[in-house]
Amino acid sequence: MFPSLEYVIQTYGYAALFLGTFLEGETILLVAGFLAQSPVYGLDLHLVIATAFCGSLCGDQFAFYIGRFKGKQFINKREKWKARVGTVHRMLSRYHEILILSFRFFYGLRNLTPFILGTTDISGKKFFLLNAIGALVWAIIFGYCGFFFGKVVQEVLHDVHNAELIILGIVIGVLLLFWLRKVWRKKK
Repeated sequence: MFPSLEYVIQTYGYAALFLGTFLEGETILLVAGFLAQSPVYGLDLHLVIATAFCGSLCGDQFAFYIGRFKGKQFINKREKWKARVGTVHRMLSRYHEILILSFRFFYGLRNLTPFILGTTDISGKKFFLLNAIGALVWAIIFGYCGFFFGKVVQEVLHDVHNAELIILGIVIGVLLLFWLRKVWRKKK
């Protein structure tokens, strides 16, 4: 017999959140914040935010140091990346600290920017400090957005548990469609 969704979230929720925010983040953090408003799933909003902060910070630091040690070689071998790298470098020259603090809020820059920043002369300490501040602000904002969205759904719908399952199913379905679309585009 399959374990219940509640059991899976209670058992693996924080680990899945850490992994999800290490790799990407926004959607899984919104879902975790949404689920934290319900006592059924056993997620604490403050632990959700702390886990997302740690996952995001670790993922971006990892990408930064991969960029630091292998980034230039990687970029030189990929013509498609050179335009993106140029965009990030131009943004960096204009908005230096602001870019590091805010890149995770811009779709399409979230995963690429720390890697590219690793290829620049930015010190590891400076990147870490600004990245930590940005990750904390991001985790708080997205965690609370998901939480308050869950509260609104709870007030509007009386049978919240069924609504949560439907919304969770829709979110997972949409994510699956985006992933399939991405895979299909790569094959083209």
